[in-house]
Parts: sequence; structure tokens; C-alpha cells
Amino acid sequence: MLKIGISACFFHADPERLVFKGKTLQYVEQEMAHWVMQKDTMALMIPSPDGDSRRSGSRVTVGDYARELDGLVLMGGSDVSPDSYGEKPLKPEWAGDRIRDAYEIALLRAFVAAGKPVLGVCRGAQVINVAQGGTLYQDLTAQFPGALDHRDWDIYDKNSHATSIVPGSRLAQLFPRLELTKTNSVHHQAIKDLGRDLVVEAWSEPDHIVEALRWTGPSYVFAVQWHPEFHDRTDASFIDDTPILDDFLSRAGR
Repeated sequence: MLKIGISACFFHADPERLVFKGKTLQYVEQEMAHWVMQKDTMALMIPSPDGDSRRSGSRVTVGDYARELDGLVLMGGSDVSPDSYGEKPLKPEWAGDRIRDAYEIALLRAFVAAGKPVLGVCRGAQVINVAQGGTLYQDLTAQFPGALDHRDWDIYDKNSHATSIVPGSRLAQLFPRLELTKTNSVHHQAIKDLGRDLVVEAWSEPDHIVEALRWTGPSYVFAVQWHPEFHDRTDASFIDDTPILDDFLSRAGR
């Protein structure tokens, strides 16, 4: 049985929080875990080995997880910090989570070094781009005139748009005869300058925002800006994300 690691989301220490007051929480979103597990695959959260509570003497590293597990999913969540790609936040609420950025970039590099596949989802796509020297729009509405509304808090994962698949790409091979589809959209930041050795495999339409990317290096690194785990599988108007998961797990099985 395959063992797939999922990067953790963070609730940083908050002295005002009533539950686990002043403690840092790390967690995974249930639908992401269940999406991975639908193929009889073990989904395991990878806790960050760093932090103020780290016990002295512990030698556990992200590299240890990369050696033990078969693949990595970088899941969605908080904004990527502009500090992680050499900018300053234009607004305080866009400051992001630099601690999580460093943790996930270290995870990405450890799994690539171990020859294990990596699948990025939403924030995960942005982390992969930043790790490769790329940049992000801190906010599409503020920085990209004419952009669609890629995030609507009121309807959340019901927000959607058309997405085109780049002909000849690996993603196109997974979806033969499917050139235009529909995906959900739950993000306000997005890829701006593409990172080194990355290629775009899907775009939002008609505003042409990166929706899928792939590393051209020797290891499997692929990411989508949408949330496949949130798609309603009974709604045939949305893309069927099964081939994406199958392709990732097939590489993990090697």
C-alpha cells in the first residue's frame, strides 16, 4: 500500500485562542486526506520538525520523511509570504506564512532529492513556483486588471471558471479530446513570473492565469491551482480529476 505524505497547515500560537491556547497546531483538511485515500492509499500528515517546542536531541528531518514515504502532496491554505520571493506585502493581510513556506520548500526539495513525486494543490502550486525562483501576484484584483473573481468567500469552492489545457502537454495526454473544461477557484494570489524549468499546462479563461504547471527536471513535480479534492464528482460540468491522482500515484508506485 502506497504511503503519501501531506504537508501540514499551521495555526500558529495564539494567546487569545480558547482551545490549545498559546500552542501551535498543525493539521490537514479532511477532504484532501480522503481524496488521496480513495485509491486505498495511506495519507499521512508530515509535521514540521522545527519550532519552539522541538525537543533537544531529536534528529528527525524532512529528509527522513522523504525516504520513508512514496510521494508528497503540498496542500492549500494560507497565502505564500511575499518575503519568500523577495517582495514586501502590499497590505498587512497579504503577509502570508513564511514559516510554512520554508517548511514546504524544504519538503519539496527533500522529496525531489529522493526521487519521489510531488503534487501541488492551490497554495502548493504557488510554493513550487516560488521555490523555483518565480513570483506571485499578491492579489489578483489589485495587480491584474481584468482578472476574473478567483475567490468568492460567500460561495467558496462553488466559485468556478473555464480552464483550457495546453495542447501537447502531459496534462493534455491525461485528458485526450478535452481542451476546455471547468474548475473551481478558491485563491486571490496566483503565479506571476514563472519559475525556472517550469512549464504551464493549463490556463484560466479568459483572463489567462496559470492553472497548472510542471517541472521539466528529472523528478515528477506537477501542480494545479484549483482544488481537486473539492470538486463534486456527481457534477459532470467539472473536470474529472481522477487521471491526475492516478498519474501521481502511478509515479509514486515506481
